[in-house]
This record gives sequence, structure tokens and C-alpha cells, in this order.
Amino acid sequence: MTEVRTVTHAEARALLAAGSALPLDVRTPGEYEQLGHIPGAWLLPVDLAASAPAVLPADGRAVLVYCEHGVRSMAAARLLAEAGVTSVLNLAGGLAPWTGPREFGPGALRGPSSWLTENADLLPRGGRVLDVACGRGRHALLLASAGFDVHALDRNREAIAFLETTANRLRLSLACEVVDLEGVEPPALALSAYDAVIVFNYLHRPLMPGLRAALKPGGRLFYETFTIHQAERGHPTNPAFLLLDGELPQLVAPLAVLRSREGEFDGRFVSAVVAERREP
Repeated sequence: MTEVRTVTHAEARALLAAGSALPLDVRTPGEYEQLGHIPGAWLLPVDLAASAPAVLPADGRAVLVYCEHGVRSMAAARLLAEAGVTSVLNLAGGLAPWTGPREFGPGALRGPSSWLTENADLLPRGGRVLDVACGRGRHALLLASAGFDVHALDRNREAIAFLETTANRLRLSLACEVVDLEGVEPPALALSAYDAVIVFNYLHRPLMPGLRAALKPGGRLFYETFTIHQAERGHPTNPAFLLLDGELPQLVAPLAVLRSREGEFDGRFVSAVVAERREP
């Protein structure tokens, strides 16, 4: 396991000035906004830190973890080190005595989608979760760390290998599988097997019946992806991967939509639902 090194404020300022460290703020969004933060700091509260290994850039920079007084940051830093992040630093004493540059204002949540975190009250109490098109596993790692039994699918072998290695390092209950989600025939997902199915930033319309059928009665689908307006931002642009206005609730039917949103959120044009299977 990588060793966590605690650094002084003078060391931290020098590293940041040289561009050698990425500041990671593990306080709450309110603290980040109202108490100020290191310029350029990523916002990822400590209770969501399990998703960090999947989203941190592999650009050679050390990760400088900080909170307000240095307690939460050490817990998060140790998790990152255990997960295999190669250079992890903890800011001694936290940000409270910081005399370096400080900015104020809200920050975008890094790691999990805000749609998932804002609707966490609709997640089942434990149980099985299917993460479809999981990528490097930002949601799979987070839910497995929260006690869910997670099955993660993606066609990218490198991403699945990373997720499997990270999950093993963190001793998480997480099954990873390489699956071609867009083959000639849709993959055969287990029927009525999952308490929740999650899909983020992915759209393959022929897969939708299988996703619905994979839910247990009472199970819930958490789905969010881009709409056609995102093409104005440059990526993605293929209509096959973009939802039409108002399309998502129709695609998930006959699931009952519990919550939904559509528009620009977190700087992206998306549509999202949480929908429940009610028939036996």
C-alpha cells in the first residue's frame, strides 16, 4: 500500500505553485463554498471518497487531500493509498490555518453523479445493484463501499481490470464482467435479479427492455444520460447516443417514474429518472 505523507502548508504551497499536486477537498459542499477552498481544488466529500480512484487523473501529480482540520482528510487519504493511488499527501492541520490563495463559491461534485447522490434516499437498503456501462467504476466503488452487492458491466477490458483490482484492494463485494452491450443480440441480463440498476452517461436503446426486466418487483432504475442539446457542447454528437426531449420517461415505461429532471445540470445537458418496477 502507498504510504500517506503529511505535508506542511509551506510544502503544499510550493507543490501547488509548481503544478505538482492536485488539491482534493473532502469537506462538504457548504464548507467548500462558504469557508473557501484552494483554487482549482476538486470537491469530493469524504463520504464519497471511494469513487475517487476511478476519476482522479493519471497525470503524474500527487493528490493533496485536505479538510478543515486534518481529520477527515487523513481518512480519505488512507483510502486512496489503499486503493492504489501512487502519491497521496495529507495537508497538516487542514485548511483552517491556510494562508495561501483561497477562493469562494460553489464547486462541481467530482466522482459520482449528482443525480445518484441527490436521490440516494430512493436506493434500497442494501441488496444487489447492477451497474451498466460502469467505466472505471465511480458508482460501483461507491455503492460497494456502502454495503451493496454490486455487479458491474462494461465492454472496456482495461476499465474492468482497473475496477476489479481496485475493488480487491479495498476488499469490496464487487463482481466485474466484460460484456459487449451493443452486440447483434442484447446481452442476456439476469431476470428479476436486482434491487437497483444504474446507468449513467450511456444510451443503447435496444438494451432498455433487458434493464427493465433485470429489476426485481419494487426495484428501481437510476438512469441519466445526455440529450440532443449536448451536441452543441461538442461531445457526444452521434444521435444514437443522445436522448430526444422528453424521450427517457417513454423509454423506461412501463416503469413508474418517481423522480425526473431534464435540462442543463452540472454544465451538461441531460435527462434523468428514477423509475420503479411495480408489476410482479
